[in-house]
Amino acid sequence: MKHIVTGIVAHVDAGKTTLSEALLYKTGQLRKLGRVDNGDAFLDSDDLEKKRGITIFSHQANLQYENLKLTLLDTPGHVDFASQTEQVLSVLDYAILVVSATDGVQGYTKTLWNLLQNYHIPTFIFINKIDAAGVDQAQVLEDLQNKLSPGCIAFSNELSDDTIRQMIQKRQIFPCYFGSALKISGIDELLQGFETWTTEAKYDTDFGAKVFKISHDENDERLTWIKVTGGVLHNKDILFEDQKSNQVRIYNGAKFELQQEVPAGEICAVTGLTNTYPGQGLDKEKNASDPTIQPVLTYTVDPKDNDLHTCLTALRQLEDEDPQLHVTWSNQLEEIRVQIMGEVQLEVLQQLLLQRFNLNVAFSEGSILYRETITKKVEGIGHFEPLRHYAEVHLLMEPAKPGSGLTFDSQCNLDTLGRNWQHQVLSNLGAKEHLGVLIGAPITDMKITLISGRASNVHSVGGDFREATWRAVRQGLMMLKQYDGCQLLEPWYQFRLEVEQDQVGRAMNDIQKMNGTFDTPEVTNNQTNVLTGIAPVSQMQGYSKQVRAYTHGQGQLECIVLGYRPCHNADEIIKEAQYQPVSDLENTPDSVFCAHGAGYPVAWDQVPQTAHLPYTYPLANLEKDE
Repeated sequence: MKHIVTGIVAHVDAGKTTLSEALLYKTGQLRKLGRVDNGDAFLDSDDLEKKRGITIFSHQANLQYENLKLTLLDTPGHVDFASQTEQVLSVLDYAILVVSATDGVQGYTKTLWNLLQNYHIPTFIFINKIDAAGVDQAQVLEDLQNKLSPGCIAFSNELSDDTIRQMIQKRQIFPCYFGSALKISGIDELLQGFETWTTEAKYDTDFGAKVFKISHDENDERLTWIKVTGGVLHNKDILFEDQKSNQVRIYNGAKFELQQEVPAGEICAVTGLTNTYPGQGLDKEKNASDPTIQPVLTYTVDPKDNDLHTCLTALRQLEDEDPQLHVTWSNQLEEIRVQIMGEVQLEVLQQLLLQRFNLNVAFSEGSILYRETITKKVEGIGHFEPLRHYAEVHLLMEPAKPGSGLTFDSQCNLDTLGRNWQHQVLSNLGAKEHLGVLIGAPITDMKITLISGRASNVHSVGGDFREATWRAVRQGLMMLKQYDGCQLLEPWYQFRLEVEQDQVGRAMNDIQKMNGTFDTPEVTNNQTNVLTGIAPVSQMQGYSKQVRAYTHGQGQLECIVLGYRPCHNADEIIKEAQYQPVSDLENTPDSVFCAHGAGYPVAWDQVPQTAHLPYTYPLANLEKDE
């Protein structure tokens, strides 16, 4: 039997979980269809999911259709839980993107499409709710082709060609199927399409696995969810740091069966591992890169009558399941902070703490997670030479495209600096979160290239290059600050606001006050007006409550994190922060030189004329840029 792992992804309310139910029902896995709104959907088994009527966690189900064995991973549809969805993508062979025929391509649909593209996942599209009044199939398909890809093509089962299978696998073609999951129409065609057009992956005999999720069962047993990507996983195998798999479970909804072995290509949950994390590679499998979806808000925990450290322990367990929470504890302030995507996630976090740990807590007003970047290129120098130590590092720091993060490279001649020392520099660049010099926020969208350096045959050790490398980054940033080459970034929303005609003026005025911009309002089929545009997250926080108030519950606001853009009130934020980069001793821009048998500090602005190696990129060029 051909085995395929697929995940169902969609914008909230597109009918994703309803489609999962229909697939399970049609293949005989369910005797009765469950409903999300009734709280009895097979894959929304968690109490919170039943209560809220949305998918919050990813869940597994298994089904068979003709010669196809399908492992189905249902994912959350709400944007606040996008990180849960992204965790699953790394283990998919194919994806099913559900699009509502009545809504078409929404903002979050596009976000999911970009994620599927980033992870190179072949994708089938199911256009749901095709039975709704006024739906035009041709128009919906045209919308998909314009907004997603010209390769979105309506498929019939009369086609038969290996070339088409290859084109699907290479994401050149995206088969589209029409139906109504609620009425079980179009399901056979989708299943037949999967059976016909998918290709089973080929795996090596050497063992490898990807960790994509951590959870805890009803007995608080820690589960490591993995996809086996090579060889065979056996029960009691040693997988990580001398930890072995006590149990290997294959889940189907909330129930599971124990397995003695799991072959490559299969999904399973393993007990007995304590230090695993989402994105981790086991054995021959490499660790995944950092997730694309990152939180943009930070909140402080108000423990109410609970012990702070009890709250911290509970939050650490939830962070184990979702590392994007980034739980931090400040000894100085005696304060716990968490990072999240939005208000719905915050509400769910509050309910999880109450339900699972009996902790009734609150959260303070959220603050924005800023970033910093650079707008000019500069050569940063770090020198570390206390007695019997030596390292000098020259880094070229250049602006990179928005959303690219930090990238590292070396263009240093091996005659100038040996391979081992160059490796030390590049490793140390990636070993630390580098902070900017405006407010001390993390640096992003910058390329750092090692261009020169010097070691001592007698005195240099690895730690010397760590110090010199980190100081070089900060020294370069301080140089740029002098020439207005540093820039503060803030997260921006892409929004879609739906209001009545008589409320459009109020909405437009609000958005302008929030430093947002919008396109010309569009009128939908039901005569409501839609405003789309962008605005800073800091300004739109809590605006959904205002919309509900002035539209008497009829208006709808959807906000998708667009990414980081220049901060609309940078001067104000920088002034409030009162950050003193030279006083941040853990991130010092200064260097250490040696004379007369003793090390002495040299301020960052004096490093250029004190350095042992000449500039590759002259400072005069920076002055010209000004």
